Order: sequence, then C-alpha cells, then structure tokens
Amino acid sequence: MTDIAFLGLGAMGSRMAARLLKAGHQVTVWNRSPAAALPLTKLGAQVAATPAEAARHARFVIAMVRDDVAARDVWLHPQTGALAGMAPGTVAIDSSTLSPQCAMELAAKMEQSGMPFLEAPVSGSRPQAEAGQLIYFVGGDATTVELARPVLAEMGQAIHAVGPVGVAAFTKLATNALLGVQVTAMAELVNMLKHAGLAPAPVLEAVAATVVCSPFAKRAADNMLAEDFSPQFPVDLVEKDFAYVLACAASADAAPTLAAAHSVFCAAIEQGYADQHLTSVVKLAATR
Repeated sequence: MTDIAFLGLGAMGSRMAARLLKAGHQVTVWNRSPAAALPLTKLGAQVAATPAEAARHARFVIAMVRDDVAARDVWLHPQTGALAGMAPGTVAIDSSTLSPQCAMELAAKMEQSGMPFLEAPVSGSRPQAEAGQLIYFVGGDATTVELARPVLAEMGQAIHAVGPVGVAAFTKLATNALLGVQVTAMAELVNMLKHAGLAPAPVLEAVAATVVCSPFAKRAADNMLAEDFSPQFPVDLVEKDFAYVLACAASADAAPTLAAAHSVFCAAIEQGYADQHLTSVVKLAATR
C-alpha cells in the first residue's frame, strides 16, 4: 500500500483515482468542486481541502487537470499548491495534457525544491481509464520512471519512457493532433457521400478493410453514422490541444493541415458542441 495524492477528479481523474483505490493504495483526493470526490470516499478515499493538504503525507502526487493554467495553480500556488505541502523526495507526476513549455517549467520548479518530477500524459479515454488500459507517455529521469512504474501500471497497460521532460508533452500532442485530423477528414467524407446520394456505411466499411484506415478512424465513422456524440473526448479539450500544437509549430503556415483541423473544432465550439464528443464535428460539416 502506497500513500498517493490525486489532484483533479474530472472524467479521467476520477476513474484513475478509483483504480488506485481498488488496488489497495491509500489515496487522498482533491478537486476544485468537492462534490466530485464523494463517490471515491465510498471506495476509501480521504478528501483534502487543498492540493497542499492532499500532498502532505503522500509518496506520490498525481495531477490530472484541464490545462497549463490549472496545472500551474494546482502545483505551484504559494499557499494551496501541492508543492507547498510536499516533503522532500516526494514524486510529482502530472498526467494532464500540457504544453511542453509548461511541463518543463513544472520540472524546473520541482527540481529547485528537491522533488523528482515526471510528465506522464495518457492516451485513452474514459473506458480505458476505467479499465486500467491507458497508454502512458512518460518524460523524466529514468530512475524516477522506474520508481513510479508500479503506480502507473495500476492505471495503464503500457508505459513508454520517451525521454526528458517535454518530450512526453510533444508525444501526447502529436497523438491528439493525428486523432483530430482523422476525425475532421472522416466527417467531411461522411457528408461528401451523403451529398452524392450514397449510403456512407457500406463505402466506409470497405475503406475500413484497407490498411489506409486506422481503427480509430473506423470507430469515429461508426459514431458519426450512429449519431452517438456522448462525450469521451470533448470538442473543447481537442481545441485546446490543437492550440498547444500550433504554438509549437514554426507558424500556422508551416502546419496548414493542423491549422485547418483546429479551425473546425473552433467552429464546433461556436455552434454549441463544446461538451460533445469530438466526432460531433460531422454535424458542423453537414451545414457548410
């Protein structure tokens, strides 16, 4: 049993914390909206009023929050941030999807205070988090990666150590950008086929039988045709990730495909689809 603090109990974080509790760890949780912690108390979680309080006796502190702004606040706020409550040597792990610049900033702050730090963003959505089948991209010192591996293995089926801090953020952003481009392309293909008077399903089923179509693209098409837009990876989070990706590019002109996909998700937010699954962009494509 390991003492673990888990910060951020959104759709992903709540499921990840539950995995740790079910594995027998002593978990103290914190969330900006305290009501989100209540279901985890039934599994044995302790609830803290601040990230600093949650981190006070932890061996590992894990954060899963929305963006750079939230991560800086959760870790670095001078009074309530986790760093203010951590004992020297506590391992800090951030599994949020952050910009590389933010990940490196957090690592530098932790190093100044004697805290080992790992960036550990994940690939996978709610079902994978619930089943402990996430894929981790981990950036940081190799010794710290091995120290944290047993904890991460409770939540993930694969742990890829990709290099120093910052590399994992680039890896996660590249993964999400490729995912988003496939979704926008599939949405346009579905509507092209409908516009031509064809039933999309048999055409896309044939396409899916080729090496050209990824398993994810096939699932995206199935979601679109079934009009199932229940959120797993909401549009607003995809848009945020594309903004980070484009900030890493030399310019928008140097990444026109990524910039075009970003504009689609921006338009979807304007149309009120922010909290729907990213495949809901098919509805936007249908109106253009």
